[in-house]
Amino acid sequence: MSDFLYERLSELDGSFLIYEGPNSPMTVAAVAIFDAAKLRGKEGAIDLERIIEYVASRLYRIPRYRQRVEPAPVDRHPIWVDDARFNLRYHVRHSRLPPPANERTLKRTCARILEQRLDLHKPLWELWVVEGLEGDRVALASKTHHCMIDGVSGVDLLSVLMTPEPTEKIDPPPVWIPRRPPTALEYVTAEAGRRLATPLRAARALGRLVTNEEHARSDLRERLSAAGRFVATTFEGSTPTPINQPIGPHRRFDWLAMSLDEIDRVRERLGGTLNDVVLATTAGAMRKFLKHSRQTNVDDLQFKVMAPVSLRDSSERGRLGNRVTAWLVPLPIAERDPLKRLAHVRETTERFKQSHEALGADSVTQVVEWLGSTPIALGARLFEQSQPPFNLVVTNVPGPRRPLYLLGAPMLEAHPWVPLLGQLSVGIALFSYLRTLSWGFTADWDLVPDLHDLVGAVEEAFAELKRSAEQPRHDSPGEPTQSVRRKSARRVRPSR
Repeated sequence: MSDFLYERLSELDGSFLIYEGPNSPMTVAAVAIFDAAKLRGKEGAIDLERIIEYVASRLYRIPRYRQRVEPAPVDRHPIWVDDARFNLRYHVRHSRLPPPANERTLKRTCARILEQRLDLHKPLWELWVVEGLEGDRVALASKTHHCMIDGVSGVDLLSVLMTPEPTEKIDPPPVWIPRRPPTALEYVTAEAGRRLATPLRAARALGRLVTNEEHARSDLRERLSAAGRFVATTFEGSTPTPINQPIGPHRRFDWLAMSLDEIDRVRERLGGTLNDVVLATTAGAMRKFLKHSRQTNVDDLQFKVMAPVSLRDSSERGRLGNRVTAWLVPLPIAERDPLKRLAHVRETTERFKQSHEALGADSVTQVVEWLGSTPIALGARLFEQSQPPFNLVVTNVPGPRRPLYLLGAPMLEAHPWVPLLGQLSVGIALFSYLRTLSWGFTADWDLVPDLHDLVGAVEEAFAELKRSAEQPRHDSPGEPTQSVRRKSARRVRPSR
């Protein structure tokens, strides 16, 4: 075994370093709130030393959290290397609010913490312990650079610290010996070996093509068709709105908790998936917010959301890095009727699933992997300077349905944070825990001073769907619209 270690960042992972800017820290984050009783020391204060000891005992499970990014020798491509000067106390930090601090104070404090850029010369994460909350609670604000995780992989520090059963035992950590970065000669030699292996992988892929020619051709046709639609949709763009303006460095953070039981009742009664209900609710909320809070005529808007879609299968669970693609979903914000909004969203997402729309963005991403970082850098500049191809990011992260604990302290709730960039002044992330779905809202401080109005609009839009679900209906619950049924029928091939 060599005494040096490195790993290349993929072009997709590296893109988030390119998009990083003074006003756009590419940080994926979450705020988890715990019962504080089990985290207190003998004198009654939160035992920070014990929390640091516990983090140290679990860190070996995610080696990336002791690595930093540096340019490789020769080609300067970003690589992960062990940080020989890693200091855990730099990354685990503490903040004390004047007790008893309410939820509004916590949200503003977390916004100030999460808006700060990570030091790109150190391992790209921080964990903040925030004490002083009313109700004898303590918050953990976890922030990680987007180049390390994709937000839907479920692999971050909080997921490693949580246990399904309460425990107060702290096992001693394994000895960690950092390995040195490669020299220029070692890097060139290792990269030559990696590139020589590429034809072998291509030969294996060709072998699969020969043995299953019809399937491979069909997959290629689907990918090319989906890629063409994705590129066309991207260049088609979206209509500028008051929330699509160049952002500044400061952020607002808010959240809204919804009952998953209520969402399930709406979904079972009206049909569709949880994501369909989320997107239909978002459409109703953005209609209200733009029309009433921004005095915008919503009838002629081409309003699109970027909805990340995970490409991970069961074999890839537990891996760091980004394995996501995206849907660019037009939202029917001109539609007044909540039932028709949901039907429109359902028809759109059903069409995307049947046409394998996620393959389009994935195929474009693979092309970028071959071409290198130049297209990404160009795209980053264009994204900063012009109207993006979508108006809003809405990402949904499925979470655990069973209780989780930190050193015996039960996690009560968790709220996600999505980064902003370019002219996207609002972002929405969702995270489910137990039987609650948390809507996390990130917004530019100056452009969206009335973020609470958007939160209220989401609450009102879902209430509309709930009322509609309670009314008698003539068709069967969960039945697709007629146009979806017709399109589905056309895709069914007759048996031979």
